[in-house]
Amino acid sequence: MSITVKELPKNERPRERLLYYGIKNLSNEELLAILLKTGTKDMNSKMLSSYMLKELGGIHAFQNCSYQKLSNIKGIGTAKACTILAAMEFGKRVYQKEQILFQKFEDAYQIASYYQDKMGKLKQENFLCIYLDVTKKLIHEKTLFIGTLNRSLVHPREIFKEAYQVSASSIICIHNHPSGEVLPSKEDILFTSQLVKVGRMLGIDVIDHIIIGDEKYYSFFENHRI
Repeated sequence: MSITVKELPKNERPRERLLYYGIKNLSNEELLAILLKTGTKDMNSKMLSSYMLKELGGIHAFQNCSYQKLSNIKGIGTAKACTILAAMEFGKRVYQKEQILFQKFEDAYQIASYYQDKMGKLKQENFLCIYLDVTKKLIHEKTLFIGTLNRSLVHPREIFKEAYQVSASSIICIHNHPSGEVLPSKEDILFTSQLVKVGRMLGIDVIDHIIIGDEKYYSFFENHRI
């Protein structure tokens, strides 16, 4: 049985080191140990974190790690795997929001380039809207619907309700085509036309609808369909 973290000198315990030296001065093993909280009967949390990093091949391997892969590591059960995945997703969302919040979106290419990484490889259709203020700066983003491989059920009511809640002046709709093709379907064209009409009635412009595919995109605005 290994020595526990509590039995280590204070200057070697991850949490105490964080409080004393600051989080930026912790090693990858120490950061991971804090997330793990506890170890096993054979390894304390520091040893387990070191073992995990070795098994996965370093910190960068966590980027695309699945629950299955994490839970297959000796000593990592459901709770620890879920904690790690949640921490990674939380950090990713914080960083993404920091990158785009209040950014001014000026053309379809700029928007598509950003959302390509986020939506280009999804296996189901996702429909989201970005909500802009009067200067065309992003103030809010929300995924409103997740559909099947070839269909999303979207209701204009939910789209414009969100716009009112955040006091948006205009909206850009974005959805992906899991097939990789970006040409709009008849349903896409009809639905976009409906949204534009509703937006005009409500005083909230739908300024574009962008379809994300495999390394390409389609903009209704660029193709003069809005």
